[in-house]
Amino acid sequence: MHLYEAHLPVTSTETSRAFYTETLGLAFAYRDPARDIVFLWIGKDRRSMLGLWGPGTTYGSAAHRSHLAFAVSLPELLTQAKRLNALGVGTYNFAEEATAQPSVIGWMPSAQIYFRDADGHLLELIALLDDEPDPGFIGSLEEWKARRAGSAGITPST
Repeated sequence: MHLYEAHLPVTSTETSRAFYTETLGLAFAYRDPARDIVFLWIGKDRRSMLGLWGPGTTYGSAAHRSHLAFAVSLPELLTQAKRLNALGVGTYNFAEEATAQPSVIGWMPSAQIYFRDADGHLLELIALLDDEPDPGFIGSLEEWKARRAGSAGITPST
């Protein structure tokens, strides 16, 4: 099972479409101008979809902020955080500190970076880690790697 679709209320479907296609690289699927709705594909093979609902629509009129997490590989997470910053999109960690360095939530364990779209929706790029869970850990990816290397008796590489 996986998430197939999510929908967000937005103040401008065109501004949001540009953000999600140009900044995140989602693929345009369909625009219904009569209803002011844009649909975007997330990933390959039409496996997941994001709907953007304009302010005049049923779902867009409530204009509440939402949260979406996009699963990526760890190398892609590291690359995307730097890329977002280069595009002027501020990124931050789990503690809401400005950084391009992912944080790690140990109970999953996962590495992630957070940022916001033009409407203030909280977006997350998340990479699940193959390490053993450590429920008490929340910190930077560097700290996670150092802790893992220390428990294995090796020096972490950078």
